Amino acid sequence: MTETKNNNGLKVLAALLGVVLIGVIIYTFSLYQEKQNNEMVLAKEKELVVEDLNSLRSEYDKAILESNATNEELVAARDNITKYIDSVRTMKADISSLSRYRRQVRVLKAEREQLIKQVDSLKQSNALIAMQRDSTYTELEKQTVFNDSLVVQNTQLADVVEKGSALSLTTFNVDAVKERRNGKLVSTSRAKATDKFKICFTVANNVIASAGDREFFIEVLDPQGNVMGEGFSKTNDTGASITYSKGTNFYYENRNLDVCDYINKPAGDFQKGNYMVNIYDDGLRLLGNVQFAMK
Repeated sequence: MTETKNNNGLKVLAALLGVVLIGVIIYTFSLYQEKQNNEMVLAKEKELVVEDLNSLRSEYDKAILESNATNEELVAARDNITKYIDSVRTMKADISSLSRYRRQVRVLKAEREQLIKQVDSLKQSNALIAMQRDSTYTELEKQTVFNDSLVVQNTQLADVVEKGSALSLTTFNVDAVKERRNGKLVSTSRAKATDKFKICFTVANNVIASAGDREFFIEVLDPQGNVMGEGFSKTNDTGASITYSKGTNFYYENRNLDVCDYINKPAGDFQKGNYMVNIYDDGLRLLGNVQFAMK
């Protein structure tokens, strides 16, 4: 009887231990399943954090690419995000660390919005500066064209004034003369009888020309084409030069002026043949010439 009771007790104890063991197994499996689920959730959350960070980095890359000049703040922010991505990928995921990175992602997004606004503001400012610069260049080009036009007009006006102020002759004649004992001069056509050439011309009135002392140059060429007289030389500003027989001076007052001068007989008599007389102004511009023959 006693043995039967002991056997029954052992059976009950074995049953209880079996129930406990099954409960432990079920609880352990449940914990394992929960751990696996948590790890999967944490891994997924980890990947979501990495995706958010990668998205932020891509947006920074785009903003840097669209920027005309390298923005150091954008580059620094992008590099920080790269460091965060590396940290998240290598960390051991847990709720606390993932929550911290989630908060950091929100902070980085807010920072990106602020930096993008600054970049947009700078781009607008640069665009405005570029427009103002282009407008300034356009105005400068217009002013340059206008100034060049003024220079051309002034040059043309100066040429007109210079040409308009140049003196000219209304009459020009040469007379071979013989001087009588009483000093009277009479015309002659005979070379041996000629004592001198009387050269007269009339300077025309010109209100544009400057009044004052002037000098014209008389060039007399003998029948052989040689310059009579001492043969003075004169060169103007452009490098042109002449050899002349005599310079004649007069005072010009912007009205018609009669001027006469003389070329004396050379050491011997005047030669027979054709002579030419040229008159030049002080700029060596030919004003007129006369040809005549001596018998």
